[in-house]
Amino acid sequence: MYKRILVPTDGSENAKAAARQGIELAQLMGAPVVAIYVIDTSVYASIPPDALILDISSILKKDAKAALDSVAKEAKKKKVKVETIMREGSPSKEIVDFALPGDLIVMGTKGRTGLARLFLGSVAENVVHHARCPVLVIRETKEMKK
Repeated sequence: MYKRILVPTDGSENAKAAARQGIELAQLMGAPVVAIYVIDTSVYASIPPDALILDISSILKKDAKAALDSVAKEAKKKKVKVETIMREGSPSKEIVDFALPGDLIVMGTKGRTGLARLFLGSVAENVVHHARCPVLVIRETKEMKK
């Protein structure tokens, strides 16, 4: 039904839960998973351009790798083909630009930023409104908050 399942992640518990569901769907459909982590470059906006940026960039890339590795490990357990992608920019824009019409995006409602809106996180909300493919949003549950 779908050519691939795109699983955006930020390493949060909600993103991990969404990834697990995306991986299960991929397993049922025989589709590959593409895990994508977008390093939000807006964090650099208030930092003076000096050596600190290199330190922050390496920390953000380390976090990204850990989140992507977590999704890849889960996919491999389920014997689902997985590819990991790291990008930099605006998370919602990069996710929307990366997704293809034959994809299914499976993502959580809230990430680690705490900047979530009333019902959907701002990234999820923007992806839902602008994606050229279906988006399955996994709502945060009480179990995820523990």
